[in-house]
Amino acid sequence: MQQHISILGALYIVFGALGLLAAVIVFVSVVGGGLLSGDREAIAVTSGVGFFVALLIAILSLPSLAAGIGLLKRRSWSRLLALIVGCISLLNFPFGTALGIYTLWAMTRPETQSLLSR
Repeated sequence: MQQHISILGALYIVFGALGLLAAVIVFVSVVGGGLLSGDREAIAVTSGVGFFVALLIAILSLPSLAAGIGLLKRRSWSRLLALIVGCISLLNFPFGTALGIYTLWAMTRPETQSLLSR
């Protein structure tokens, strides 16, 4: 079961890092599009929207990173956080659904509970 915990930790770190990368890409592309237009009003609107959307994506990605790091370090709180993030990931078809199912399976095992309760 330790291998499953390590795999889940790595997967959550990857998903969180991909979310942060998506936030950077959204910010650069939306703000950059406004800057390319040269219009002051467009720059103001796209800067605000780009910043807000990128911030939202980044905030939603941070729990995955925290769960992954916690699982790799075998922290007791990481099991609950991974279960919460896994349940939310079920809505993200198809990869998030697979990750959520794997999380629910691995985190509800009695062996996992004993490994992460120390």
